[in-house]
Amino acid sequence: MSVQKPSIPKGTRDFGPAEMARRNYIFDVIRNVFRTYGFQEIQTPAQENLSTLLGKYGEEGDKLLFRILNSGDAFSEVDFDKPLTPQVCEKGLRYDLTVPFARYVVQHQNEISFPFKRFQIQPVWRADRPQKGRYREFYQCDVDVIGSKSQVNELELVQMVDGVFARLGVRVRILINNRKVLTGFAEIAGAPDKVVDITVAIDKLDKIGLEKVKEEMALKGLQADGIAVIEEILSLEGGFAEKLAAMKRLFNGGSASGVVSETGLRGLDELEELFGLISAAGVSAPVSLDLSLARGLNYYTGAIFEVKAQDWEIGSICGGGRYDNLTGIFGLPDLSGVGISFGADRIYDVLTGLDLFPASLASSTKLLLAVMGADELRYVLPIASALRAAGVAVEVYPEPSKLRKQFEYAEKRAIPFISINGSSEMEAGTVNIKNLVSGEQKAFPRDAMDDILAFLQ
Repeated sequence: MSVQKPSIPKGTRDFGPAEMARRNYIFDVIRNVFRTYGFQEIQTPAQENLSTLLGKYGEEGDKLLFRILNSGDAFSEVDFDKPLTPQVCEKGLRYDLTVPFARYVVQHQNEISFPFKRFQIQPVWRADRPQKGRYREFYQCDVDVIGSKSQVNELELVQMVDGVFARLGVRVRILINNRKVLTGFAEIAGAPDKVVDITVAIDKLDKIGLEKVKEEMALKGLQADGIAVIEEILSLEGGFAEKLAAMKRLFNGGSASGVVSETGLRGLDELEELFGLISAAGVSAPVSLDLSLARGLNYYTGAIFEVKAQDWEIGSICGGGRYDNLTGIFGLPDLSGVGISFGADRIYDVLTGLDLFPASLASSTKLLLAVMGADELRYVLPIASALRAAGVAVEVYPEPSKLRKQFEYAEKRAIPFISINGSSEMEAGTVNIKNLVSGEQKAFPRDAMDDILAFLQ
């Protein structure tokens, strides 16, 4: 009888020790940076009530929700004349970390100190079609502050992005726009009702070029003079100051339409304040105004962020923005917040492609204590305990074996040090340690722990 080879569901992945070491390296760097800005970690359940999730991601998003069949005999009292799913599925796997965060804030509002600075690193699930770079189970790393409209919060997001990628050794570009500015585009183009169509088109500028963007806007019903106004905006050159001055002129009635956009001007004021804070804070990564940036249009209400790697072509590796009514969907309106999400899988690919993972991640073990026999085992056990108490990762080979086999084990595991102790070391009360990288070998008194620790550095 043949045994079926085990497998995992499509769109999911196993992570071996090497991959986990690299992933945890990324998560640890991100966590450490978040904490230096006073953000606190929370976790929410993998499953949420479907009533929490449905209707929050649009019709297409609802289709991608993983529903969980009710426990027990879910079909025992089903009325087959009514829709089946609501009767047998009351819960679903979380689609993202944002809606559960909103639910958490509303549910725990009396326990939370506002502004509430939270981060969350957990897996999410989407019933999407698996393909290269797209999975049904993947991690999100979200950081948000809710309950404050101050742009110091936007500044701290930019600073954290700068700090995370500086520690990872990745050169990035931080792109910023503002939802109010995008609304201004539509107003001065004489098509305030077509803000979504306009911004969906211009968000494709890098991929399809200006002419195709203009064609798409025309197909959506935008008039030629309105398209000309948008083209003038997208053709602006220079740094932030030059673009800001040009946009203020256009929004003050200086475009061909002569329309004044108060909303657009408020967006420019917010951008001017934010870029001033960024300059004062001394952010190292280049930060620029990208007037074609239009991610999360139906969600964001103020600043919009996108982060791209400079030395590896992969698309955005972070994105986020300001939202004004996230918790309103659960009955707590007008609670403004701002957040950004780090794309863990894409960051992993960038670090792999640029060979930026530390070599030390190859093994978590620093020292292997070889074992020659039962007496030698008892001799090295106290040494292992003392080193572990000092924070050194130590393995004791579990059984007496030929030295060649133990050396091969250390090599395969990329363990940099090995200690071989026989009868002569036991009689002398010493510990013999060899650096497998440099070949240096030394003997230490068994109780000279400071010297041993210094050698293992």
